Amino acid sequence: MSAPTFHATTDPERAEPFAVGQVQWLRKPGDGDRLALSGGIWTVTPEEAPDPFDLAFEEDETLYIVEGQLRIEIIGAETFDLTDGSMASFNKGAKTRWTVVKPTTEFFVYS
Repeated sequence: MSAPTFHATTDPERAEPFAVGQVQWLRKPGDGDRLALSGGIWTVTPEEAPDPFDLAFEEDETLYIVEGQLRIEIIGAETFDLTDGSMASFNKGAKTRWTVVKPTTEFFVYS
């Protein structure tokens, strides 16, 4: 028996509400035999997140900014401005503050 394979084409019609913004899942949390692994496309606008918001990572996350701009502050440490083509990776437990500067499309993987 082969392992599950996940495949999708980006389609805004398939996006669903997320804590902030919208998400189109490629692989939802709990899908397949690796429960901690998931990923998808997250979209958010400054109107959906007009104020900075705090996020403590519940799992490792790696992300790639397809387009847009986010400012992510590691609480008590450095701040990153992520724009088109930027990548970042955060360990589980990292405490951050996010500001949506421009409408953003992000590809992310939780592991």
